[in-house]
Order: sequence, then structure tokens, then C-alpha cells
Amino acid sequence: MRLKLFVARPPTDDPVPTIIFNHGSTGRGVNKAVYSRRWCPSHMQDYFTQRGWMVVFPQRRGRGGSEGVYGEGLAADGSGYSCQPDIALAGFERAVADIDAVMAHLKTRKDVDFGRIAIGGASRGGILSIAYAGMRPESLVGAVNFNGGWLGRACPSHETVNPLIFKRGAANKAPTIWLHGSYDQYYRIAHCRRNFDGFVAAGGKGTFNAAPMGHSLLFKPLLWRKHLDAFMQRLEA
Repeated sequence: MRLKLFVARPPTDDPVPTIIFNHGSTGRGVNKAVYSRRWCPSHMQDYFTQRGWMVVFPQRRGRGGSEGVYGEGLAADGSGYSCQPDIALAGFERAVADIDAVMAHLKTRKDVDFGRIAIGGASRGGILSIAYAGMRPESLVGAVNFNGGWLGRACPSHETVNPLIFKRGAANKAPTIWLHGSYDQYYRIAHCRRNFDGFVAAGGKGTFNAAPMGHSLLFKPLLWRKHLDAFMQRLEA
């Protein structure tokens, strides 16, 4: 099974630092038309390539042109994402397997600086990135989380599932940055702060920033650029 990757790189033939940047969910998971849309925001391509980084946007199974059937925790009755923790966590593990495949591919490329691979993403891609960095601690130098969470507040179980997944990231002592919207319609800012505090209490390293924005914070660079600039400078030092 093959995954579609959209790649943007700076104008050089030398090996360059690389970040895997992950997409989120599909709203409530009921609109299959969304599955075919590719996710590779041009402003994020420009942000990283202008810093001399290659950015890879994986489209996980069944999404954005990748092979397979999409199913990251969908309920069997077609009602969208399941609130049942076992189903949600199985969906998360499926996403982890897809990122493992991406990492394996990067190791075959001659244009990747293997000593400087980072990971990031938005929404489900954000929590996936923090957790994956801890699950594969020898592989990644840092993680970027925009508005991360696996289940939204419409599921009471989000108060259990999200902290559990985030704590998986604590095993990696590399830096992380958490960028959240104070008015996120899916994840209340107090919930996000508790997720971060639990991550730190478990041994994780990171900084938390809240901006006056909702779930689309990623698309408002003026609200986060200075914070991410400072973080990237740490990775580049």
C-alpha cells in the first residue's frame, strides 16, 4: 500500500533538515468527499523551505490520494468518529503505523539530513506529532503541535483519550511547542493546558502558547510566527 507525500524543499541538492507535517481529521468523519482533498498548506511550505528545511506532508491511508481505506477511529455504523476509547485509540495506532512508513521512506532519500528530522501537525496531526516523538525518541529532534487533540469535546471521553495520547510523547526529551487557540471550538483552552501540564509532569519538555483564535490558528501566521521562529532557532542551533 502506497501513501501520497507532498514534498517541498529549499533550492539545494545537499541533505537538509526535514519536518514531517501532519494533517488532522475530516470534521465529524461523515463527509467522504473530504477524504480526497490533499492537505499541504502553501504558507507552511514557504515557512519551512525559506528556513532551509524540507517539509513532507503525508496523506495518511485513504486521504489525499493515498491508497487504502480511511478509518482512524470511525464508528462501524457510519456516524463518524467514535467516542469509544478503544476505537479512538486503535485509530491513533493506525496513524502511527502510517508515520512509521513515512520515516522508513525518508531513510531511503539522499536529500534528508537524518540528524535533524522533526515532526509537526495540526489538530489530530498535532497530537499525533507530540506522541510519535515520544514513541520513537531516537528519531526526532523536536515536535510542533497546532491545536492538537484526537477527540473533540463532543465526546466526553476526550478528557481521557487526549491526555493519554499526549503523555506518550513525554519519553522524548527533545523540545516541543504547543500552539493553541483560546477559542478553539473543539478543544477548550483549559483542556489543552491540562494536556500540556500532564505531558510535562510525565517528563516531557515544551512551551505552551495561547493565541486569541479558534481551531484555524495554523492559518494565522501573525499569531504564531514569532513563537515558532524561536522554536526553530533552537532546533537549528
